[in-house]
Amino acid sequence: MTAAKTAREDAAPLLDALGQRSIVFVGLMGAGKTAIGRKVATTLGLSFLDSDHEIEAASRMTVPELFERYGEAEFRALEQRVILRILEHGPQVLSTGGGAYMNDQTRAAIAANGLSVWLKADIDTLMDRVAKKQNRPLLKNADPRAVMARLMDERYPIYAQADVTVLTRDERKEVIAGEVIEAVAERLLPKAEAARR
Repeated sequence: MTAAKTAREDAAPLLDALGQRSIVFVGLMGAGKTAIGRKVATTLGLSFLDSDHEIEAASRMTVPELFERYGEAEFRALEQRVILRILEHGPQVLSTGGGAYMNDQTRAAIAANGLSVWLKADIDTLMDRVAKKQNRPLLKNADPRAVMARLMDERYPIYAQADVTVLTRDERKEVIAGEVIEAVAERLLPKAEAARR
């Protein structure tokens, strides 16, 4: 029996409790939503979707191109439509863009059709990670750290409404993914069942 098959069998009670809902990752850029989301999906035997990739596929443009051509408001409207469509087809694991959870309707749709997981990180972790990529439209600025600090101030109180919060840090993605699965199990399963995991 493979380790992956054993992990999925261990996850059966969690998947039963999840039902048709999706596990939806929220948090700032650089928090690791895609990397951790993929690992969680693989471990649980679920499909993985990234809302930014789905938006790019639907629009045939990159996220930075969409921001540049149409502005943030139009991008957010498209993002909302794409996420609502994705959430109709659970269960799955979905990684969302950093601003997606700020939209009231998107947040309500995630609450109705999913379980939200906030990957919370400190500013140094986020800046180390985003410095490696040049595709962050909101950070195309003379002082990206100040922009990130402002985004944290604005968004962290909203992200804190997520069903589950997991601290992400400089640790292997397998470790963080394991912590996410444990936190989701604690949220969804009766205490006795969660304790046996």
